[in-house]
Amino acid sequence: MPDETATMQIGELAERTEMSLRTIRHYDEVGLLTPTGRSEGGFRLYTHDDYLRLMVIRRMKPLGFSLDEMAELLRVVDALDGGAGDEAAAVDDDGGAGAEGDGRGQATRASLAAFIDETVERRAKLERQLAMADEFLELLRARLG
Repeated sequence: MPDETATMQIGELAERTEMSLRTIRHYDEVGLLTPTGRSEGGFRLYTHDDYLRLMVIRRMKPLGFSLDEMAELLRVVDALDGGAGDEAAAVDDDGGAGAEGDGRGQATRASLAAFIDETVERRAKLERQLAMADEFLELLRARLG
């Protein structure tokens, strides 16, 4: 299990995620991935949680999600993890669901369900494209004899 308090600089994060420094900096600029901190020299510092967040973004890229869609999914994930308070607001002092908070929690779960449905559709499209690429490769290889 990784040390969750350890930090890494952007170069190590880039290496671990197989993403470019430029891409990671861009995600910082657009608000998708804010570094947890900065070193005394001003270098971006990232934690294991930042790494996990970047991996969510990386997994969305080949499915063609836009930056806005990525940001929305990250808001949903943060809310479900308690980071945005939706789920926390959904529980009253007795541990039960509050009327107003429960609606937000249900909306958050509905948003996640919509992302799941969209991801299933996009994955199916990629699968069809891969099958076409395989057919194309076979046509080319057949010409070699």
